[in-house]
Amino acid sequence: MKIDVTRRQTQRTRPADKDLGFGKVFADHMFMMDHEPGKGWHSARVVPYGPLTLDPASAVFHYGQAMFEGLKAFRGKDDVVRIFRLDEHCKRLARGAERLCMPSPDLALLEDGIKTLVDVDRAWVPASVGTALYIRPTLIATEPFLGVRPSARHTFFVITSPVAAYYAEGLNPVKIWIEDTYVRASKGGLGAVKAGANYAASLLAAEEAKKRGYSQVLWLDAANHRDLEEVGTMNVFIRFNDEVATPALSGSILPGITRASVIDLLRSWGMNATERTITVDEIVERHKKGELLEVFGSGTAAVISPVGELGWHGQRMVLGDGNVGEVSRRLYEAITGIQYGTAKDEHGWLWEVPVARPNGASKKAQPAVARH
Repeated sequence: MKIDVTRRQTQRTRPADKDLGFGKVFADHMFMMDHEPGKGWHSARVVPYGPLTLDPASAVFHYGQAMFEGLKAFRGKDDVVRIFRLDEHCKRLARGAERLCMPSPDLALLEDGIKTLVDVDRAWVPASVGTALYIRPTLIATEPFLGVRPSARHTFFVITSPVAAYYAEGLNPVKIWIEDTYVRASKGGLGAVKAGANYAASLLAAEEAKKRGYSQVLWLDAANHRDLEEVGTMNVFIRFNDEVATPALSGSILPGITRASVIDLLRSWGMNATERTITVDEIVERHKKGELLEVFGSGTAAVISPVGELGWHGQRMVLGDGNVGEVSRRLYEAITGIQYGTAKDEHGWLWEVPVARPNGASKKAQPAVARH
């Protein structure tokens, strides 16, 4: 599908890297296309960033048919812009759309639309270490009606935001509260999808954790409140003596792209990386024995977020000596090294963004890995 590009008449100035924060400013343009019966996906376009016009009866407002993705583009030391694991993010969006009874665009079109948008707003990709262009593809139901059924009309759009670190603490360890009252998701529900509903469900527990002095919550399973699931908006990893474990995907846990990257890296280093059930009882017991060495979250926004303390029923389980654990640091440096192009991409995770020629054709950029 041809992608029409309409540029802003006057480009805005991107804030200085030190003033970015996370998700507070947005680039000049956005990618959009629409879907309806008889036409399928159509009108693929890059247009100036601005408000959407939606009917008040649109299904997204009443029945929650909405989902999104989150990925990043990086400016390397060589000034080349690359997107991290674009293909896997597009595949996950397609799977999620099916779960929410929404149509997913063709994967090639998704990839092309995102790369075209990033190229148009190339100047908005920051260069400082720790910064990136955060990319937010979003799919919403737009048919105006009142009645519980799948919408027949949809809009897909992508916005981007130049960002600094997700957590103000950066790579410094954060304090996490183990939540056993509220739940993020349950098996058979939407936990494995980046549906907006999952994040709405998480807000109250996160606010209460902050009142206790903790940055986020560690979610437990909905049935018994014993099995670890996710930490905040990230997948969680636990380093015991000779093992780095993460909860097995069970239908209520998001299959994180960074999670998969961490597992691949650990195994390529010869470490014992496992996916299994981890209970809060095991955490407490092995902390008492001195066998709980590290806890960290993994996700697109923060990459790796070490945990320095866990709170549970009045207990404070302090991890290590208060500094970043050795595996957490090694993973963070390995992944960000690949993302910024300072380390070799041996896994084929980077997608270079081609530079468009003035006549609209694309100049073939040299990809980070031959298959891209």
